[in-house]
Order: sequence, then C-alpha cells, then structure tokens
Amino acid sequence: MISSDRSAKQEVTQDEPQNVTELDIPKRGMPVTIITGFLGSGKTTLLNHILQNQQDLKVAVLVNEFGDINIDSQLLVAVDENMMELSNGCICCTINDGLVDAVYSVLERGDRIDYMIVETTGVADPLPIALTFLGTELQHLTRLDSILTVVDSEAFTSEHFNSDAAYAQIMYGDIIILNKTDLVAGEKLQKLEKYINEVKTKARILRSQLGVVPLPLILDVQIDQSAIASTDQSSHESEQHEHHAHADHDHGHSHTHEHSHDGNCDHEHHHHEHHHSDHLENDGFISISFQSDRAFDLDKFQNFLDKKLPIDVFRAKGILRFSAIDNQYVFQLSGKRYELKTDDRNKSLNTQLVIIGRNLQREELLSHLNDCLAE
Repeated sequence: MISSDRSAKQEVTQDEPQNVTELDIPKRGMPVTIITGFLGSGKTTLLNHILQNQQDLKVAVLVNEFGDINIDSQLLVAVDENMMELSNGCICCTINDGLVDAVYSVLERGDRIDYMIVETTGVADPLPIALTFLGTELQHLTRLDSILTVVDSEAFTSEHFNSDAAYAQIMYGDIIILNKTDLVAGEKLQKLEKYINEVKTKARILRSQLGVVPLPLILDVQIDQSAIASTDQSSHESEQHEHHAHADHDHGHSHTHEHSHDGNCDHEHHHHEHHHSDHLENDGFISISFQSDRAFDLDKFQNFLDKKLPIDVFRAKGILRFSAIDNQYVFQLSGKRYELKTDDRNKSLNTQLVIIGRNLQREELLSHLNDCLAE
C-alpha cells in the first residue's frame, strides 16, 4: 500500500414496469434518506456502513457521480446500463438526466423495495433534491425522512463556506455527521462543533470514524420536513449570495434544467421544472477525467502526486495499473491524504482517474498524467 499525508483512508465501494396506480402498498410513502457532504467527506463510507448493516431491508441507492468517469459504479456488478445489483441485494441506480425518472425506475420494479437512499455529489446543493421529493408527484409515493450531512473533521475549515454547496449542505442537513474523528484532536472537534452550531442553530451532530454511526439514529427517524417544503428556492439563493458576497469566485446562478419524461414507462408523468444551481460553475470547480490503455510508471506517478499535483485539488479517485506490477489499484485522494489499495475484483480495467478541484488547468494536468505513463 502506498499512502501519504496528501489522503484520509477512503472506502472502496463496493421487471417489469407497472402502472403507478398499481404500486404495492409498501412502496407508498417509501422513506428516503439523502446523504450529502463536501468532496471527500466520506459519504460512500457511510453508505457502505448502512448497506452492510441494514437488517432485512431491501435498499435502493441512487447515486449522482460528478465527472465523465463513474468510478464508484464500476466497483458494482452491473445488471444493465443504469441499474446495479450489489452483493447484499441492494439496488443502485445511477442518476443521469432526471431524479424523478430515476425514482420511478425504482418504484416500478416488480420486487420489493423498502428504503431509498440518495447520495449526492460533493458539490451538490441538497435543497433542490429535497424539494423534488417534497414538491412533485413523488410526495405521494415517498417520504423524505432526513438529510444527512457528512463532514470531514480533519479537512473541514470555515473556508469551505466559500462554496455555496458546502454552506447549503450544513444549513439543510437534519443530522451533521462529523466523520474521521480519529484523525483530529478533541479540541479541534469541539471548535468544529461550535462553529457548525454558529452556522446552524441547534444542529444535531454525531461523531463517527469510517462512517460508523448507529443506524437507528440516522434511518427512519421521521424528521419533520415542513420547513424545507415551504422553502422558496429564490430566497435560498439570495441568502447564499448575501452570505458569500466576500468570496472571490463567481456566484452567477444558472437555471437551465427542465425535467422531461421520455414516455417509455406506462405512468402519467407530469413535467416539472427543477431549478437548481450549477455549483460546478458557481464554486469554480472543474472535473478532469483521464483514461489510458497504458499503465502508469509508479515512480513517475508518485512524483506527480508529491510535486506536481495542484493544492487546489480537493478530491481524486481512480482505478490504476502500474507497469511491471500484476495488481491493479483503487486510488483515493481526499484533502491532503491519498491511498492506493489493491483491487481484488480480478477485473481488468484501463487506467482511469478523475480529479476534482478549483480553477485547475485541464491541459496542463492531462499533460502531467500522460508523462506518468510507462514507456
């Protein structure tokens, strides 16, 4: 294993359609938990903990990857292009064009689904996702149970709030989970909790290591969502603008997404315009994807990480091969730490890497990565 002070140990994650009016009673009011949190906070670690320890529940998981390459989905066993079957019987559906369509694709399955979890990207504002469940026809078929916000206790600073998304994740989180508490001193944790309570009055805060939290504290907790349901999206965005007027990056919001239904399913699907802010642009984030059928030179890649990786990289993950080494590796970088872990799936894949950060020079980074390839 190669590790460095540059990534905290990150996890490796692992039908017939029927008319809506014929949905089984257990599917009506299906509880939904939204997991959100800034880049590298440990959302997938928490999700794995839930999936590995849930009792006799069949859980549907909706994930929204940020980047051209969906690394996490490749670690699952694909059933078809969009639906994934996990080893414990849970279902994972990758969100593409529309959240409403993704939810319906789960609700219309013939088999029993007891619970739904939505994992957002690290730069997502959870409010539009929550309002999709509270303000569309989904309010009659699902019940938004809670929004869980995962915080990296080691990497978190007040500067995270230069990001509209990070600010919204705290403000709209029902339960704040301070993850990676084993990597920081108790004094820093106390200061962090005090700071979060200043931003969000009476915040519910739980501490965790490797995403381990007692499930009864976070699942089916039935938190009243009436306050969020009555939230006006334009007021929410105005509040963000006022709070971050001091920030250097551009906060121009773009409202361009309109949900549309392709008509392939039997249910009547009304069109809804889901306003959402493009936080990739708002917060200055860029996602850079790299793929090659050639392996990296280990020494060159190590040198790239130590000397050429920009400090503005918040998150990176990939599936890597190295010349003259039989194994392939899952690479995780979060904040100042990175780790390579042996990929034991015995599935040969190309070298793939996704890098997420602010104001990165795409061509320069791609050039550096090409230089890491073995001769």
